[in-house]
Amino acid sequence: MNNRWRIGAVSYLNTRPLLLGVEQSDLMDKIELVKSYPSKIAQDLIDGKIDIGLVPVAIAPFLKDPHFVSRYCIGAEADVASVCIFSDVPMEQIEKVYLDYQSRTSVQLARILLAQYWKKEVEYISASEGYIDQIKGATAGVIIGDRALVARSKFNNVYDLAGAWIDHTGLPFVFATWIANKPIPAEFMEAFDNANAYGLLHLEEVIKNIPASEQCYDLHKYYTENISYEFTAEKIKGMELFLKSL
Repeated sequence: MNNRWRIGAVSYLNTRPLLLGVEQSDLMDKIELVKSYPSKIAQDLIDGKIDIGLVPVAIAPFLKDPHFVSRYCIGAEADVASVCIFSDVPMEQIEKVYLDYQSRTSVQLARILLAQYWKKEVEYISASEGYIDQIKGATAGVIIGDRALVARSKFNNVYDLAGAWIDHTGLPFVFATWIANKPIPAEFMEAFDNANAYGLLHLEEVIKNIPASEQCYDLHKYYTENISYEFTAEKIKGMELFLKSL
Protein backbone atom coordinates (compact mmCIF):
# COMPACT_ATOMS: atom_id res chain seq x y z
CA MET A 1 0.00 0.00 0.00
CA ASN A 2 1.30 3.43 -0.90
CA ASN A 3 1.28 5.67 2.19
CA ARG A 4 2.81 8.72 0.53
CA TRP A 5 0.85 11.95 0.35
CA ARG A 6 -0.01 12.77 -3.24
CA ILE A 7 0.73 16.45 -3.84
CA GLY A 8 0.07 18.44 -6.99
CA ALA A 9 1.65 21.78 -7.83
CA VAL A 10 1.58 24.24 -10.68
CA SER A 11 4.65 24.03 -12.89
CA TYR A 12 5.00 27.80 -13.42
CA LEU A 13 7.87 30.04 -12.35
CA ASN A 14 5.74 31.48 -9.55
CA THR A 15 5.82 28.20 -7.61
CA ARG A 16 9.60 27.73 -7.69
CA PRO A 17 10.23 29.51 -4.35
CA LEU A 18 7.67 27.28 -2.61
CA LEU A 19 8.87 24.05 -4.17
CA LEU A 20 12.64 24.48 -3.83
CA GLY A 21 12.69 23.57 -0.14
CA VAL A 22 10.17 20.77 -0.59
CA GLU A 23 12.21 19.14 -3.34
CA GLN A 24 15.41 19.39 -1.29
CA SER A 25 13.86 18.08 1.94
CA ASP A 26 13.28 14.68 3.50
CA LEU A 27 9.60 15.20 2.71
CA MET A 28 10.27 13.75 -0.75
CA ASP A 29 10.37 10.33 0.97
CA LYS A 30 6.80 10.92 2.17
CA ILE A 31 5.16 12.47 -0.89
CA GLU A 32 4.53 11.97 -4.58
CA LEU A 33 4.89 15.34 -6.30
CA VAL A 34 3.03 15.96 -9.55
CA LYS A 35 3.42 19.15 -11.59
CA SER A 36 1.09 20.47 -14.26
CA TYR A 37 -0.88 23.57 -15.20
CA PRO A 38 -3.49 24.96 -12.75
CA SER A 39 -6.74 23.60 -14.18
CA LYS A 40 -5.24 20.08 -14.49
CA ILE A 41 -4.02 20.05 -10.88
CA ALA A 42 -7.42 21.39 -9.82
CA GLN A 43 -9.26 18.57 -11.58
CA ASP A 44 -6.90 16.01 -10.03
CA LEU A 45 -7.80 17.33 -6.57
CA ILE A 46 -11.53 17.26 -7.35
CA ASP A 47 -11.21 13.70 -8.69
CA GLY A 48 -9.22 12.52 -5.66
CA LYS A 49 -6.10 11.71 -7.69
CA ILE A 50 -4.08 13.88 -5.30
CA ASP A 51 -4.52 14.72 -1.60
CA ILE A 52 -3.17 18.28 -1.56
CA GLY A 53 -2.84 20.70 -4.42
CA LEU A 54 -1.49 24.18 -5.00
CA VAL A 55 -4.70 24.91 -6.85
CA PRO A 56 -6.81 27.82 -8.13
CA VAL A 57 -9.03 29.02 -5.29
CA ALA A 58 -12.05 28.98 -7.64
CA ILE A 59 -12.25 25.20 -7.26
CA ALA A 60 -13.01 25.35 -3.53
CA PRO A 61 -16.80 25.25 -4.06
CA PHE A 62 -16.39 22.08 -6.15
CA LEU A 63 -14.69 20.15 -3.33
CA LYS A 64 -16.88 18.21 -0.90
CA ASP A 65 -14.54 18.85 2.03
CA PRO A 66 -11.99 21.60 1.25
CA HIS A 67 -9.22 22.28 3.76
CA PHE A 68 -7.01 25.38 3.42
CA VAL A 69 -3.95 23.80 4.98
CA SER A 70 -0.97 26.13 4.50
CA ARG A 71 0.41 29.52 5.48
CA TYR A 72 1.43 30.11 1.86
CA CYS A 73 -0.29 30.96 -1.40
CA ILE A 74 0.19 32.49 -4.83
CA GLY A 75 -1.22 35.95 -4.19
CA ALA A 76 -0.74 39.58 -5.09
CA GLU A 77 -0.84 42.89 -3.26
CA ALA A 78 0.00 44.86 -6.44
CA ASP A 79 0.27 44.06 -10.16
CA VAL A 80 1.01 40.36 -10.50
CA ALA A 81 2.54 40.63 -14.01
CA SER A 82 1.68 37.06 -15.04
CA VAL A 83 -2.15 37.14 -15.10
CA CYS A 84 -3.38 39.68 -17.62
CA ILE A 85 -5.69 40.48 -20.48
CA PHE A 86 -3.60 41.12 -23.59
CA SER A 87 -4.89 43.10 -26.53
CA ASP A 88 -3.83 44.94 -29.66
CA VAL A 89 -6.49 47.57 -29.00
CA PRO A 90 -7.48 49.57 -25.89
CA MET A 91 -10.05 48.10 -23.50
CA GLU A 92 -12.92 50.18 -24.90
CA GLN A 93 -12.42 48.60 -28.34
CA ILE A 94 -12.25 44.96 -27.22
CA GLU A 95 -15.13 42.84 -28.55
CA LYS A 96 -14.06 39.25 -27.85
CA VAL A 97 -11.88 37.64 -25.17
CA TYR A 98 -10.18 34.25 -25.25
CA LEU A 99 -10.21 32.50 -21.86
CA ASP A 100 -6.99 30.63 -21.05
CA TYR A 101 -7.63 26.87 -20.93
CA GLN A 102 -4.91 26.47 -18.28
CA SER A 103 -6.84 28.55 -15.75
CA ARG A 104 -9.94 28.46 -13.57
CA THR A 105 -9.52 31.33 -11.11
CA SER A 106 -8.02 33.79 -13.59
CA VAL A 107 -10.74 33.40 -16.20
CA GLN A 108 -13.43 33.86 -13.55
CA LEU A 109 -11.58 36.93 -12.29
CA ALA A 110 -11.45 38.31 -15.83
CA ARG A 111 -15.20 37.85 -16.24
CA ILE A 112 -15.90 39.64 -12.95
CA LEU A 113 -13.60 42.55 -13.73
CA LEU A 114 -14.77 42.99 -17.31
CA ALA A 115 -18.36 43.21 -16.09
CA GLN A 116 -17.93 45.15 -12.84
CA TYR A 117 -14.69 47.14 -13.20
CA TRP A 118 -14.32 47.85 -16.90
CA LYS A 119 -18.11 47.54 -17.44
CA LYS A 120 -17.63 45.70 -20.72
CA GLU A 121 -19.91 43.28 -22.51
CA VAL A 122 -17.79 40.98 -24.63
CA GLU A 123 -18.03 37.62 -26.32
CA TYR A 124 -16.05 34.95 -24.47
CA ILE A 125 -14.21 32.26 -26.38
CA SER A 126 -13.04 29.05 -24.70
CA ALA A 127 -9.42 28.81 -25.73
CA SER A 128 -7.42 25.77 -26.78
CA GLU A 129 -3.71 25.32 -27.37
CA GLY A 130 -2.33 27.87 -29.81
CA TYR A 131 -4.98 30.49 -29.05
CA ILE A 132 -2.41 33.19 -28.27
CA ASP A 133 -1.72 33.51 -31.99
CA GLN A 134 -5.40 34.42 -32.47
CA ILE A 135 -5.22 37.45 -30.15
CA LYS A 136 -5.37 40.25 -32.68
CA GLY A 137 -7.52 43.20 -33.63
CA ALA A 138 -10.57 43.52 -31.36
CA THR A 139 -10.04 40.00 -30.00
CA ALA A 140 -8.15 39.99 -26.69
CA GLY A 141 -7.14 37.11 -24.46
CA VAL A 142 -6.45 36.13 -20.88
CA ILE A 143 -2.97 34.64 -20.57
CA ILE A 144 -1.54 33.32 -17.32
CA GLY A 145 1.75 32.04 -15.99
CA ASP A 146 5.08 31.98 -17.73
CA ARG A 147 3.47 32.54 -21.15
CA ALA A 148 2.04 35.80 -19.84
CA LEU A 149 5.51 37.00 -18.85
CA VAL A 150 6.69 36.31 -22.40
CA ALA A 151 3.63 38.01 -23.89
CA ARG A 152 4.19 41.28 -22.04
CA SER A 153 6.52 42.53 -24.78
CA LYS A 154 4.29 41.40 -27.65
CA PHE A 155 1.07 43.35 -27.15
CA ASN A 156 0.25 47.04 -27.12
CA ASN A 157 -2.15 46.78 -24.19
CA VAL A 158 -1.66 44.73 -21.03
CA TYR A 159 -4.34 44.79 -18.31
CA ASP A 160 -3.13 43.28 -15.06
CA LEU A 161 -5.97 41.41 -13.35
CA ALA A 162 -4.53 41.57 -9.83
CA GLY A 163 -3.97 45.31 -10.08
CA ALA A 164 -7.51 45.81 -11.39
CA TRP A 165 -8.98 43.67 -8.57
CA ILE A 166 -7.09 45.64 -5.93
CA ASP A 167 -8.21 48.94 -7.46
CA HIS A 168 -11.79 47.65 -7.64
CA THR A 169 -12.06 46.13 -4.13
CA GLY A 170 -9.23 47.51 -2.01
CA LEU A 171 -8.23 43.94 -1.15
CA PRO A 172 -5.34 41.71 -2.28
CA PHE A 173 -6.01 38.72 -4.48
CA VAL A 174 -5.27 35.02 -4.06
CA PHE A 175 -4.87 33.04 -7.27
CA ALA A 176 -3.96 29.70 -5.70
CA THR A 177 -3.22 28.18 -2.34
CA TRP A 178 -2.55 24.75 -0.89
CA ILE A 179 -5.93 23.01 -0.52
CA ALA A 180 -6.53 19.45 0.67
CA ASN A 181 -9.59 17.32 0.02
CA LYS A 182 -9.28 15.63 3.41
CA PRO A 183 -7.86 16.42 6.89
CA ILE A 184 -4.05 16.47 6.89
CA PRO A 185 -1.99 15.82 10.04
CA ALA A 186 -0.75 19.07 11.59
CA GLU A 187 2.76 17.65 12.05
CA PHE A 188 3.09 16.97 8.33
CA MET A 189 1.75 20.40 7.37
CA GLU A 190 4.15 22.13 9.76
CA ALA A 191 7.08 20.39 8.09
CA PHE A 192 5.61 21.13 4.66
CA ASP A 193 5.18 24.83 5.44
CA ASN A 194 8.74 25.02 6.76
CA ALA A 195 9.92 23.53 3.47
CA ASN A 196 7.82 26.06 1.55
CA ALA A 197 9.44 28.86 3.53
CA TYR A 198 12.98 27.79 2.62
CA GLY A 199 12.86 29.09 -0.95
CA LEU A 200 11.27 32.37 0.13
CA LEU A 201 14.25 32.91 2.40
CA HIS A 202 16.72 31.93 -0.33
CA LEU A 203 15.42 33.62 -3.47
CA GLU A 204 18.85 34.01 -5.05
CA GLU A 205 19.27 30.22 -4.84
CA VAL A 206 15.84 29.78 -6.43
CA ILE A 207 16.72 32.12 -9.30
CA LYS A 208 20.17 30.56 -9.80
CA ASN A 209 18.54 27.16 -10.30
CA ILE A 210 16.28 28.42 -13.09
CA PRO A 211 17.80 28.09 -16.59
CA ALA A 212 18.54 31.38 -18.33
CA SER A 213 16.24 30.32 -21.18
CA GLU A 214 13.28 30.45 -18.76
CA GLN A 215 14.14 33.85 -17.32
CA CYS A 216 12.00 36.02 -19.57
CA TYR A 217 11.30 38.54 -16.81
CA ASP A 218 13.13 40.06 -13.83
CA LEU A 219 12.59 37.17 -11.42
CA HIS A 220 13.81 39.02 -8.35
CA LYS A 221 11.13 41.64 -9.00
CA TYR A 222 8.60 38.93 -9.75
CA TYR A 223 9.22 37.12 -6.47
CA THR A 224 9.46 40.20 -4.26
CA GLU A 225 7.10 42.76 -5.85
CA ASN A 226 4.60 40.92 -8.03
CA ILE A 227 3.90 37.67 -6.18
CA SER A 228 3.01 37.80 -2.48
CA TYR A 229 3.30 34.40 -0.86
CA GLU A 230 1.95 34.71 2.68
CA PHE A 231 -1.67 33.64 3.12
CA THR A 232 -2.59 36.58 5.35
CA ALA A 233 -5.90 37.62 6.89
CA GLU A 234 -6.28 40.37 4.27
CA LYS A 235 -5.70 37.90 1.46
CA ILE A 236 -8.31 35.60 2.98
CA LYS A 237 -10.78 38.51 2.95
CA GLY A 238 -10.01 39.10 -0.72
CA MET A 239 -10.39 35.40 -1.47
CA GLU A 240 -13.72 35.18 0.34
CA LEU A 241 -15.03 38.19 -1.57
CA PHE A 242 -13.96 36.62 -4.85
CA LEU A 243 -15.60 33.29 -4.00
CA LYS A 244 -18.85 35.07 -3.12
CA SER A 245 -18.72 36.75 -6.54
CA LEU A 246 -18.62 33.48 -8.47
